[in-house]
Amino acid sequence: MEFSVNKSDFVRELSLSQGVVEKKTTIPILSNVLIEAEGDRIQLTATDLELGIRCSCAAKVKKAGTGTIPVRKLLDYVRLLPEGELHIKFAENQWASLTCGRSKTRIAGMSRESFPELPEMPESLVDIPVKALASMISKTIFAISSEESRFTLNGALMVVKNDALVMVSTDSHRLSMVEYPMEFPGIGNSYRALLPKKAMGEILKLAAESPADATMKFSGDDNHLFFELGGRMLLSRKLTGNFPEYERVLPKEHPYSIKLHKEDLRASIERVSQFADERSRAIRMQAVAGEVRIHSSLSDTGESEESLPAEYDGPTVEIGFNAQYLLEFLKAVAEPDVAFHFKDAGSAGEMRPAADEPTYTYRYIVMPMRI
Repeated sequence: MEFSVNKSDFVRELSLSQGVVEKKTTIPILSNVLIEAEGDRIQLTATDLELGIRCSCAAKVKKAGTGTIPVRKLLDYVRLLPEGELHIKFAENQWASLTCGRSKTRIAGMSRESFPELPEMPESLVDIPVKALASMISKTIFAISSEESRFTLNGALMVVKNDALVMVSTDSHRLSMVEYPMEFPGIGNSYRALLPKKAMGEILKLAAESPADATMKFSGDDNHLFFELGGRMLLSRKLTGNFPEYERVLPKEHPYSIKLHKEDLRASIERVSQFADERSRAIRMQAVAGEVRIHSSLSDTGESEESLPAEYDGPTVEIGFNAQYLLEFLKAVAEPDVAFHFKDAGSAGEMRPAADEPTYTYRYIVMPMRI
C-alpha cells in the first residue's frame, strides 16, 4: 500500500479515530488504526470492541492495500510535521515509511488479519438534526452514573417518537431529561435504546466538525447503534438492561417557584462552594420573599454566604444541595434565566430554563441533602 495525503486532512480524521481507542488494552491490534487505500480515498477504522468509527479523506493512491499502525504514536508524530503532503508506504513486513518534506520516519505496524470487522450500518431509521442532538447530549451527559456496577445507568436513554426526540440520564441522585419536538413519521410507536457515555462524547466531537444545519443518519440493529454524519460512521454497542421508569420520577406539581438570573446564581454557587465539604459539596439554599440566600461553612476553614434577588413570594424554606449538581445544570443551560421549582425541604427540587415560549423541554430533578 502506498499513498499521499494532505497532512491537515489526515490529522483531522486521525484525531476522531484515536478518541475511540482505549489508552490501555490487552489486545495489541486494538491500539491500531486500520488504513485502507483504494481509488482516490483512504478509509480509517478504529475500535475498542464496544465503540467503532470509520472515516475517510481524499488521497493520491499509488498502490491500493491495507495496513494498521498504532494510532496514538502515528497521530502524535504527524501532528508535529509541517503543513503539506505526507507520503506513506507500507512494506511487506508491515512497517510503514512516512515522508514529509525532509522528515523520514518508520513505524512498526501489524497485519490487518486480526483487526476486528465492524458491522455494516443498516438502513437509516431517521435523520436527526446534529445541532439538536449535540444540545441534548450536553444537557444529559453529566448526570450519567460513574459506578460501573450500575451499567444500565452508564449511558442515556434515547427515545425516538414520531413527534419528538427524548434523552434521559440519571445517577439516582439526580435526573436530567430533555425533549425536542421533531417529526419522525416513519418511526411507528417509538424506538428506545441505551446509548453509552463514551459514544455520546464521540458524537459531540463529530458534531463539532460538522455544519450547524447538518443532519445525522441514525439506525440500530439487535446489538448496535449507528450514527452517520458527513461520510463518517460511528457505531456503538447498546447497553443492556432496563432503564428506570423516569416518568414516575418526574414531579407532577410544585407549589413554589423561584426565578433567578442564571449567571448570577452560577457565580454565587461557585464562590460559596469553596467553603463546602470537598466530598459532599453540600451547600444550603434558603428561599425568602424576594431573594435567595446561599450558604456553606467548614468548621476548620471558614464560611461564606451570598444573597441574590429573586422572583419569589412563598414561605421561608431552606434546602441542602450538592453544589456540583447545580453548577453542571447551570453550565448546560443557554437561556439567561432559570426557574427552581420545589415543594418542601425534604422533596426533590426541579430546575428548568425560564423561557416565555420554550421551544423544547428541559427538566433537571435533584434530590435534596440533609445538612
